[in-house]
Amino acid sequence: MVKVSYEQKPFRREVMRTYGASVTPSPSMETEIGRKILQEHPGTTGSLGCAISEAVEAAAKNPGYRYVLGSVLNQVLLHQSVIGLETKAALDKYGVVPDIIIGCAGGGSNLGGLISPFMGEKLRGERDYRILAVEPASCPSLTRGKFAYDFCDTGMVCPLAKMYTLGSGFIPSANHAGGLRYHGMSPVLSQLYHDGLIEAVAVEQTKVFEAAELFARVEGILPAPESSHAIRAAMDEALKCKETGEKKTIVFGLTGTGYFDMTAYEKFHNGEMSDYIPTDEELQASFDKLPQVPGLD
Repeated sequence: MVKVSYEQKPFRREVMRTYGASVTPSPSMETEIGRKILQEHPGTTGSLGCAISEAVEAAAKNPGYRYVLGSVLNQVLLHQSVIGLETKAALDKYGVVPDIIIGCAGGGSNLGGLISPFMGEKLRGERDYRILAVEPASCPSLTRGKFAYDFCDTGMVCPLAKMYTLGSGFIPSANHAGGLRYHGMSPVLSQLYHDGLIEAVAVEQTKVFEAAELFARVEGILPAPESSHAIRAAMDEALKCKETGEKKTIVFGLTGTGYFDMTAYEKFHNGEMSDYIPTDEELQASFDKLPQVPGLD
């Protein structure tokens, strides 16, 4: 489990332990890659890229172990397309056609799954939708990343993928409470973004939690921090319509509830939550370490 999530999301950790799992914060001293990352980044709170590296090493070294990816790659987006298929079936049943489709984006599986049937119509010229990816300003892969070949993990043991990336060595600020802590973006979504078929926006976490709180009070559902990125953008788009007088149907993905994220809500309510946006210099230092792939970039 990513160390920052291990610390910020103790209830998720305890649910896993309740069902018999042992949970280790990553990066750890239990793998060669974990020890290497800690040597290079002492005291780091980790990232999804670090945890992937350690999980792959553990699976490779232990007979009978398997590693199943949960985000980013094509087969995962295909699996997650059930989200979009069910959404579209529900909208079609009531004759509703969305103008804007919004999803949170970390690795990209949820957004990719949500938009899949709608993107099919868009690519075939049957309908036109505005599709918006919402990512954290602390880890802005699409809005500030490079479209290049990069490793999918911090330890550089996984294959290269062409995607929007901040560099496999980029580790987001520990203060970000949401789980969208991945240095890159799904190759499929990256290509769609590169081709101008989807848009992207980055939002600060204090604005995200403001939206989450309002949503909870209005709808009675406490949203997960990740979901609340999409909620923030949906609210912003609705406010734009209010100003212009336009009527638009906005669909967004509510990816989970926030009952395991009360530590983050507590920090927000206590005024202890802050925003961190990486500087251009920090990002450039990471870009400088991107792998050089002659003839492919």
